[in-house]
Amino acid sequence: SALKNIGIDELLETVVLQAEIVNLKAPYKVRASGFVLESKVDPGRGAVASALILKGSLKVGDFFVAGIYSGKVRAMWNDKGKRIKIATPSTPVEITGIESVPNAGDPLNVLETEKEAKLMSAKRKELNKVKDAESVKKITLNDFLSQKKNGEQQEIKVIIKADVQGSSEAIRDSLTKLSNSEVKLTTIQMGVGPITETDVTFAVASKAII
Repeated sequence: SALKNIGIDELLETVVLQAEIVNLKAPYKVRASGFVLESKVDPGRGAVASALILKGSLKVGDFFVAGIYSGKVRAMWNDKGKRIKIATPSTPVEITGIESVPNAGDPLNVLETEKEAKLMSAKRKELNKVKDAESVKKITLNDFLSQKKNGEQQEIKVIIKADVQGSSEAIRDSLTKLSNSEVKLTTIQMGVGPITETDVTFAVASKAII
């Protein structure tokens, strides 16, 4: 019981004994790596990540990536709130100097330079975008029509992108003429040029077809 301080010493002795029996060791003369336990925004310190170091030694001044965010260790505190300069394997620490708050369970990796840290951060952000895009349900015309109830006029929202302004206006007029008592086509946005990420985001939010 931690509350009654019963059996703590025996528990620690058992943990140490088991570690010796199964030869649990971690290198500490390598670049640190671990994972994020939790994170928050502190009014006085900015983004703060609590992490557990699995191997290597994390030092003040190290460049790192936690989840999709890069940073440089500005300061560290141990689990007792004492400011420290180095954290070895199995050490839980609070870290400041990260650009934003990562998610619990995100990997933490130390890189040699700031450039490498930012490059890894950018790659992870790009991978996250791809995963998010894959998880978005694509809205089709059949989806809209399948939601239609008998006797109810179904509104289909449309975003038009064309090569020139005249073309987009001509398409809008043609679509408007296609509206009838069952289906109403509404153009919510028109633009010139290729379809952009902003257009797709707007279409998803508005449940519209481009």
